[in-house]
Amino acid sequence: MNTLGYFSAPMLTATLLSTLLLPTSAVAVTPQSQHVADYAVDTYSKQMVSNLAELVQFNTQAVAGVTPDNNPEFIGFKAKLRALSTELGLDFSDHGYVMLIGLGDSEDKLGVITHGDVQPANAELWAQSPYILDLQSEPGKLIGRGTEDDKGAIVTAMYAMKSIKDNNIELNKRIELMVYMAEESDWQPLREFLKGYTPADINITIDAEYPVVTAEKGWSQIAFTVPNIKVPNIKIDQSLNEPVLLSFTGGSFASQVPQQASAKLKNVGSELAAALKEKAQSQPQMKYRFEKQGQELVIYADGKSTHSSTPEDGVNAVTYLAELLAIHSWPQTTASLTQVFIDEMVGLGIYAEQFGDIAYKDDFMGPMTLAPTVVKQGAAGTEITINLRRPKGKTAELLDSQTLTAINGWQQQHNIKLIGLETYWGKPMVMEGAPHLDTLLDVFGHYTGTKDPQPVSIGGSTNSKLFPNALSFGPAMPGKEYTGHSENEFITYEQFMLNLKMYTAAFIELAASQ
Repeated sequence: MNTLGYFSAPMLTATLLSTLLLPTSAVAVTPQSQHVADYAVDTYSKQMVSNLAELVQFNTQAVAGVTPDNNPEFIGFKAKLRALSTELGLDFSDHGYVMLIGLGDSEDKLGVITHGDVQPANAELWAQSPYILDLQSEPGKLIGRGTEDDKGAIVTAMYAMKSIKDNNIELNKRIELMVYMAEESDWQPLREFLKGYTPADINITIDAEYPVVTAEKGWSQIAFTVPNIKVPNIKIDQSLNEPVLLSFTGGSFASQVPQQASAKLKNVGSELAAALKEKAQSQPQMKYRFEKQGQELVIYADGKSTHSSTPEDGVNAVTYLAELLAIHSWPQTTASLTQVFIDEMVGLGIYAEQFGDIAYKDDFMGPMTLAPTVVKQGAAGTEITINLRRPKGKTAELLDSQTLTAINGWQQQHNIKLIGLETYWGKPMVMEGAPHLDTLLDVFGHYTGTKDPQPVSIGGSTNSKLFPNALSFGPAMPGKEYTGHSENEFITYEQFMLNLKMYTAAFIELAASQ
């Protein structure tokens, strides 16, 4: 398949020129690095897109009870990386959950950390299959699951290495790309691998954003179940005219702000239905569909998905639907208690403003964020998962205490006992003293024209936490929406090429003999 067939020649030329003609600043990037970076884009732009298309076709999301060694999608993905490595003249080794792709044989290494697994995708929300690289729907965008997180970065790093090899650049460090296959679901296999593996002294994680990430909030979670309840004095049947909330669900996975949610109601009269529809008009961020099914009314809510580390970029269908339903006081059911909890304890805020006293912020890392990401019916009741991103400033013990106090207060107010409460507080990371910080900032400044770029903190949580002197460097630009974990994930063609130039230059600056 000619994946570039959807780009016209003028479009390719214009896009490529816009990339190559980016302004440069006065910071130092050697002529050698600049020459090879230009060569990389001039020589391998078509192959980059073609090979990204081949990687996207594999649905490498985690499947319970299956490993990368016996999941056909993972096997196919790894076989493609092996074949591409051979084609590019790079060495390749497969260690199950970890693949190592390298250039050079020095014992001293530059580590490049990324991952090949992806999050789930709801095919109904994509113009084409998430596992076909879509170049048609929005010209200039490469749309597909993994394009930004992280299959695009894998391809970019490999062609940067190939370009360095083509130009016979003498390396004093081996460039070693690590592709981990369970970053989105389980870090334990990587921890086990690292017990017998010596990582590089300096590492770059290409799973975040520019200019350079030196701090990451801790991935955290609060989870519990609103129990199935039966209230004797309420009969939910057609003979009773009192409106009742029968179900309230939404979300797909823990680290995605949910795009969709739904509620099922019974005995909703015309006056209440009209009020709900009028309230829906006051939420222009949302799209609602009201569907009458006999005595039942189903409300479908559609917002905007995003990575849960950046809830400000999304529109949480769960929280907006909870607010919509708050115009009526529903009889106490499992569904209504779920709706009330979300509306009262979270609301439309994203910084834990209503969740007791747990809200706080760090001057550099920013505020803690909070988003209900999964609300689903389980055997014991409605299971709620709340994803948080925790900066420095509070201990896990204090957050646990404040969370319990807030939930206990809500339980007492509503005379209900939530079950199965579990909390997890990931550790925030700050990387100080990494020797390659200034070099990466210089490369970014040179290729973007940014004067005096500074390190940043992110809400995401990457594998960099497990490696010495690990700094994240792209692939997303600052101030741009990060689309990894969202529906219709994409990377622009222009950014894809810019990343190739910056990665090529950075690898040379950090690993080549000067």
